[in-house]
Amino acid sequence: MRHSPHKTSDGAPRVAAGSRRASWFACTLVCALAGCSWLGLKSSTDSTGYQAEAARQGPLDVPPDLSPLTKDERFSVPDQGTSANALRSASGATGSGSSVVPRGTKARLVRDGAQRWLAVDLPPEKAYEVVKEFWPSVGLKLTMDQPTLGIVETDWQEKRPSVPTGAIQRALNMFLESVTSTGLKDQYRTRIERTPTDTSEIFITHRGLEEVYTSNDKVATTWQPRQRDPELEAEMLQRLLLRFEGGDAASVAQAAPGKPAAGKDPGTSLLAISHMVKEGTDSRLEVDEPFDRAWRRVGLALDRGGFTVEDRDRTKGLYFVRYLDPDYQAKQRDSQGLFSRIFSSDPKVEAQQFRVALLTDGDRTSVRVQDKDGHPEAGSAGDRILKQLDEQMR
Repeated sequence: MRHSPHKTSDGAPRVAAGSRRASWFACTLVCALAGCSWLGLKSSTDSTGYQAEAARQGPLDVPPDLSPLTKDERFSVPDQGTSANALRSASGATGSGSSVVPRGTKARLVRDGAQRWLAVDLPPEKAYEVVKEFWPSVGLKLTMDQPTLGIVETDWQEKRPSVPTGAIQRALNMFLESVTSTGLKDQYRTRIERTPTDTSEIFITHRGLEEVYTSNDKVATTWQPRQRDPELEAEMLQRLLLRFEGGDAASVAQAAPGKPAAGKDPGTSLLAISHMVKEGTDSRLEVDEPFDRAWRRVGLALDRGGFTVEDRDRTKGLYFVRYLDPDYQAKQRDSQGLFSRIFSSDPKVEAQQFRVALLTDGDRTSVRVQDKDGHPEAGSAGDRILKQLDEQMR
C-alpha cells in the first residue's frame, strides 16, 4: 500500500526540515557575499587583492613637520671583488680625525739613521688638531695640551697583557690585580715643528717606567725609569700617519734630503755624532751635523730627557727650557726657614729657566747652555744639561 505525503491542516504539502535549513544557509551565504562586495572587499584569490592595492597606493606620505630619514650606506654589503681602498675612496671615510684633515694632504714617514718623524704638508695649527684627536682614540689620556708650543703629552698608561676578558678574568682582576700586570708603564710626547715652507714635522718620543721591588723581602714596589723603546715610537708614528689623508703605512721611509739614511737598525749601535768639549769655564756639546739635523736631534733629546720646553725660536737657534738642578734644589731647601720645614715635609722648589743655544759652523753645530738672560751658564747645571743631551743623542 502506498502512503500519501504528509499534509498540513490546510491541505498544503509539508516541507522537510532538512530542506528548510539548506535554504536558510544558501540565503545567508548570498547575503554575506553581497555584503563583502558592498564594503569593497576582495577575495583572497583575487589577483588584485590588498597586496596589489597597496602597491597602487604607493608609500605613506611623510607628515609636514617631519623629514624623511636618509639612507645610511655604511651597512650596505659591498659588491664582490671591491677592494678596501676603493671603498675608502668612494665613501670618503678616512677614520677618526679626518674631519680636520683637508683633502689632498700628503704625509710621509722620514727616517734619518735612528731618527724617525712625519713630514706633513700642513701648517702646524692644522696638524696639531689631528694629533690632539689621535691619542684619545688609541686609549691614552692627555696631560699636556699646549697648542702654542705644539706639544702634546699623554698620561702614564700601564701596559696590560692580552688575556681573555671572561667572568673568571674579571673575578681575578677584582682580587688579584697583579695577575694581569706587566709592571710596565708608557708615556708619549708629540712635538710639532714648523718648517721654513710652513709645513709640519711631527716627532713622537717614548718614555717608560718599570715596577721594581724596594727590598729583598719583595713586599713593597716602586716605579723607576726604563729605557725608551724605539719600536713603540715607530709604531705610533705609523698609526698617526694613517690619520692624514694620503698617508700610507706600507710606504718606504725616506731619508732626510742631502744625506743617505744609516744602514743600521735603530736598535743597533751607531757612531757617536756628539761629544763634550770643555775649555776652562766654557762647556759645549759639538754635534757633527748641520743646523737642521742638529736642531731635530736636540729637540728629541730634550723630549726624551723629560725637560720642560717652554718656548723655542728656530731662527735664533734657541730652546727655552726649565731644569731642576740637584745642587740648586738642595741649596734652596737648606735655605728655607724652620716654619716651612715643620709644616711641609717636602717643600717644592721651582725649576730654573735656561736657554739651549745652537750655533752652526758649516757641517758642525755647537750647543751651549745659557741662563734665562742669555749669559753663559758657568755652574754645574749647564754641564749636567749638556751631558744628558749627549746621552740622549746616542
